[in-house]
Amino acid sequence: MKQFKGRVVAGGMVKAEALVSHGGLNTLASFQKALQFGDKNATSGDQNNPDLYGKQMAGKALCLPQTIGSTTGGLVLYCACAMKRQPACMLFSKPIDSLAAAGAILADVWLDDVTMPVIDNLGEEFLTYVKDGMQITVGEDGTVTVE
Repeated sequence: MKQFKGRVVAGGMVKAEALVSHGGLNTLASFQKALQFGDKNATSGDQNNPDLYGKQMAGKALCLPQTIGSTTGGLVLYCACAMKRQPACMLFSKPIDSLAAAGAILADVWLDDVTMPVIDNLGEEFLTYVKDGMQITVGEDGTVTVE
């Protein structure tokens, strides 16, 4: 078991199974099936991300360095939350970009019945340590426990 401390972007507490990407998350490519074609599991459709492609993201602790790609990133995250197809949480080793942060914060503020804690600045050691399937616990203060 190891703990990491990051910055809280969107608050909340959650326990979930880790899904790890060592490449950036293209939000549009990853969530397109969930948003356009009704995939409730939010199966990643990003063929350029072998760590995530074809894997279920809904309900998982999504561990990644950063988001990449389209300027629609924030809207995509907000819509995934509104449709209840979001990851349990998003945990970034690097600082979150402003577009993804906007989507997560808007979902936190505007959607009463949805929680998707987002923590960034967890550091490179976080992504080196965490593996798919590990149990993640996110605390209100930005503490992330990996077991």
